[in-house]
Amino acid sequence: MRRLPVYILIQTSGAMRGEPIEAIKVGLETMVASLRQDPFALESVHLSVITYNRLPEQILPLTELENMQIPTIAQPVSAGTHLGEALKFLCDKMDAEVTLSTPERKGDWMPLLFVMCNGKVSDTQLFKEAVTKVTQRHFGSIVVCLVGSNPNPDNVRQFTNNIVNLDTTDGATFRQFFKWVSASVSVGNRSVGATNEIILPPPPPEVHTVL
Repeated sequence: MRRLPVYILIQTSGAMRGEPIEAIKVGLETMVASLRQDPFALESVHLSVITYNRLPEQILPLTELENMQIPTIAQPVSAGTHLGEALKFLCDKMDAEVTLSTPERKGDWMPLLFVMCNGKVSDTQLFKEAVTKVTQRHFGSIVVCLVGSNPNPDNVRQFTNNIVNLDTTDGATFRQFFKWVSASVSVGNRSVGATNEIILPPPPPEVHTVL
């Protein structure tokens, strides 16, 4: 069975401190439970979680749904929103973990990427370089969820047009967001190979598309 790699990149500094971090963990648990009820996803989806503040960290390597456990998401003391460093780290992990197709064998399906951040960037020059790396990779879809007060969509528009934001950052809202993520993953799981563009399902009322 070919794998469908799903990467979740989570900012843990700034806007994500406090209640949002705990709510994200609840949301992740909801998403995994939902995907485990989908036979197609259970067979193919492999999930990875990367967090970042000043430095990125892969707290969950690419793991099949059946065997994965939700990792602890730490809240750092230091500040910093190094999205460029995080995207570069993500690309390096993808290069190491995702199997590409060759004339002799079929590799993994195109990965899906979900980013949770406030859109702000502390490492501007590295971010520009990282955007180039991201656009050179073949993602099935990239979705950015903006959170926090005064989020900045301009930066993330450089690597995706699929941008949403949340009404609030409480547990119930994050749960609805991750239910939508699981539905999007299930859609991606069925459409990979049939088309180069994955049409995502409409988001719930708590999740607003950013134009």
